[in-house]
Amino acid sequence: MEKLVVKGPTPLKGEVTISGAKNAAVAILPATLLIDGVCTIENLPNISDIKIYCTILEKLGAKITWNNEHSITIDTSNITTTKAPLDLTSKFRASYYMIGAMLSRKGEIEVGMPGGCKLGARPIDQHIKGFELLGANVTVEKGKIYAKAKKLKGCPIYMDIVSVGATINVMLSAVLAKGTTIIDNAAKEPHIVDVANFLNTMGADIRGAGTDVIKINGVEKLKGNATYSVVPDQIEAGTFMLAAVATRGDLLIKNCITKHLESITAKIIEIGGNVEDNGDSIRVWCTKRPNRATIKTLPYPGFPTDLQPQMGVVLSLANGTSTINESIWDSRFQYTEELNKMGAKITAHGKTAFFEGVKKLYGAPVYSSDLRAGAALVIAGTAAEGETEIYNLEHIDRGYENIEEKFRKIGAKIERVTE
Repeated sequence: MEKLVVKGPTPLKGEVTISGAKNAAVAILPATLLIDGVCTIENLPNISDIKIYCTILEKLGAKITWNNEHSITIDTSNITTTKAPLDLTSKFRASYYMIGAMLSRKGEIEVGMPGGCKLGARPIDQHIKGFELLGANVTVEKGKIYAKAKKLKGCPIYMDIVSVGATINVMLSAVLAKGTTIIDNAAKEPHIVDVANFLNTMGADIRGAGTDVIKINGVEKLKGNATYSVVPDQIEAGTFMLAAVATRGDLLIKNCITKHLESITAKIIEIGGNVEDNGDSIRVWCTKRPNRATIKTLPYPGFPTDLQPQMGVVLSLANGTSTINESIWDSRFQYTEELNKMGAKITAHGKTAFFEGVKKLYGAPVYSSDLRAGAALVIAGTAAEGETEIYNLEHIDRGYENIEEKFRKIGAKIERVTE
């Protein structure tokens, strides 16, 4: 068993370079299935979800060449099966993007029910609704999803709730459909724009990504033979921004798109931190105990649910009592039990948590319940007095590239230990 051992408190100082966006990359990889040919993807984050996805694509018949640890060339001209390996697809949430891509490319797909972080009910009803409106038959039974369509036809699709996954999945399925598809009440996250930009680079006709109405004019084929670079990771950048505040440090965060970080920037300034926006980098520093705040997670451009646990660490150390309202996932507050082991005073009820700020956290053995909770515990361990042991690292490794190395370079006393 592996664990991270963190010794604190340490104010984080220096420079950190942000990797490619996990949430974009795990949608762009299955999007390559729409190309009857070759393409190159650069700025891929070197994380476990990406490696699993590449293995799945190879089992479907794709040929993948690693140019370096962040770049692949992928040939999807010879897809030989429509049955995805169930043991692999059930390991992470984004495996469902293969449904939209393979329905469009091959007219059928069999895939395991998606796995991923246990954040409460995570239905895929909006995905299925979209596929069925486009003309597919979808069956869910015995832990598998089976979808089939003779020919998908474009149509208007209204999303009953704002869903990032459903927006991307319907976009993938509509790219090669006959006619025009209009997605209304679409999600607007940066990684949706990135997937649309990738597809357009390969020959798709998608307009309006980043707004709540996306129009997809179906094309006969995607040409490929192009190179695309994945957008920087908004959530990783936000994680280090909040780490600078929690540890009263000073970080220059490079290779980021600061417009994607405006909701985080606004809250950091509100609680007494300092932010310097340089366009493609952002400096964050804090010299005092943060002020209390009220946070409500919302779809983009609101405060991201994926930064809620990291902000929870900051508010655990704030002056006064803060509140976080979680509007996206039912079980996102599991990490608060672990922070309480470290001396935090947090009371969570349903989708609301109250943070009575303390002056110090103290090291303790803690367990990561999901990907973002794991990152929050690394921040907490760096800010805490004494030694913190963090377990369940497989969650962290799914979404953060070399997290201990990046933290070590900015001064953290952190190492990965095998017990």
